[in-house]
Amino acid sequence: METTLPILSMSVAAAASAAAAFPKLKARIELSRAKHRSLSGHSKMSRRVARLIPFYEFGNDDYFSCDGAPVNIAAQRKEGFFRLAGLYAERYPRGRAMTKEAAERISDLNFTESYRVPFQFSRLVREHLGTSTFMESSRGVTVTDIDGNSFYDLTGSYGVNIFGNDFYKECIEGAEKRAHALGPVLGPYHPVILDNVQRLCRISGLDEVSFHMSGTEAVMQAVRLARYHTKRTHLVRFAGAYHGWWGDVQPGVGNPIPAHETYTLAEMSERTLHVLRTRKDIACVLVNPLQGLHPNANAPGDSSLVDSSRGGNFDRAAYTEWLKKLREVCDQRGIVLIFDEVFVGFRLAAGGAQEYFGVRADMVTYGKSLAGGLPVGVVCGRRELMRRFRDDRPADICFARGTFNSHPYVMTAMDEFLSRLASPNFRAVYDALEATWNGRVQTLNHMMSDADLPVRFANFSSIWTVKYTTPSRYNWMLQYYLRAEGLALSWVGTGRLIFSLNYTDADFTEVAERFVRAAQKMKADGFWWHDGTLTNKSIKRQILKEMLAKRFGR
Repeated sequence: METTLPILSMSVAAAASAAAAFPKLKARIELSRAKHRSLSGHSKMSRRVARLIPFYEFGNDDYFSCDGAPVNIAAQRKEGFFRLAGLYAERYPRGRAMTKEAAERISDLNFTESYRVPFQFSRLVREHLGTSTFMESSRGVTVTDIDGNSFYDLTGSYGVNIFGNDFYKECIEGAEKRAHALGPVLGPYHPVILDNVQRLCRISGLDEVSFHMSGTEAVMQAVRLARYHTKRTHLVRFAGAYHGWWGDVQPGVGNPIPAHETYTLAEMSERTLHVLRTRKDIACVLVNPLQGLHPNANAPGDSSLVDSSRGGNFDRAAYTEWLKKLREVCDQRGIVLIFDEVFVGFRLAAGGAQEYFGVRADMVTYGKSLAGGLPVGVVCGRRELMRRFRDDRPADICFARGTFNSHPYVMTAMDEFLSRLASPNFRAVYDALEATWNGRVQTLNHMMSDADLPVRFANFSSIWTVKYTTPSRYNWMLQYYLRAEGLALSWVGTGRLIFSLNYTDADFTEVAERFVRAAQKMKADGFWWHDGTLTNKSIKRQILKEMLAKRFGR
């Protein structure tokens, strides 16, 4: 009996310990299952994988034949590449020289110039297909570079340019005249801020407004307020979504410090909804509506275009249903639902993504286009969430201020923008907007199909991405053929095309014809050669072999 009692006590203690640990283990497993299976959903794993990838580059022998192309195709590609290089040298002498000089001193430019294409090909591209970063003027839907070359603008100024460059120049010009008397006096408000606040509350359907200096900063404050009022620690973001470059919303590659209070979960997933229903530590859920074009995938860029598996397909009904489910579970659990509309802004509808999808958020962040093209970030939220202090605890505050919050020139530019947006005549730009851009995508897809070209397009209204139908390691070359045809792209190349809404049918027809010409020239130069056996899977296997050979010196 003396021996049995200690054993029994230990067994009971072990059972009690296991019982206590089981709910935590169950919750952990459910959380893991709610993550997307890709590296986008596993931030720790993505960081580890990134550290393991060795640098290597192709030499002259395999640069144009790394996909197994025969000698004659490799020669054809090489000839096309250097023919294009000669054209670039002839057209952009000043711009290329200035870009090269600037990259030696501007770290941002040094980064973008190095990551326009997959790193295995980067050096030769930088040496021979260097582009001009310097633009001198804009007009209509075109921009003109320092060498006098005119391009149709498909960059969208990172999403700022919704209504056209001339529109924003008018906003800024009007703002300068109205703010000139006060000048850059910081701290006091320019009187125009009252009109801005009233309009923003009306547009967002929310009670209060907070002004900031950038979209990134606005999202930071929205999350901070959500944590403050819910007294919970964790935020939920979705795999692949971008919410600025601060640590908590960029927990994977690109952030040197792990984010410990961030859950990166799968979008449009019942398992994610289950996690939201059952966990007690979630303060807020961040939604970037742009992810509707490529759920759970990172923002596409040509630097990661190693094969032809890039996807993109916007299903408005399905994404709307997902947002409604999120709204419901957030209501049930007291979780703050935040719409990050910094990028899409007022591109989809005059009332933004909330109006477009018919779903109301607890907080909304805006930026980019809102101040007529000047830097700004805005948080709109329910009154109880926007309060930065507690009446019963005067030292318990949620601080956020900034030197350039509510800058007079920004506030007057914002009023110029919002005044135009409120005009019934101006709002006509949204009439049949989705049908217009969906029709344009269909038109260009038919043109590509009729020309037997392996290029297709997917869109979220006026935001497009380019997809490729033939397995290839050279799709990244298309951006250079497009630039040669007079189409201005951002540094991510064909990953994201952003049209301003003032594109006429005639403008778009010209852009479409240039796309087809560029793709035809690229095909003629052999970059889409295919032997019938090459697949995306075999390409990825080959890249893995190259990496292993480099890492282990074989």
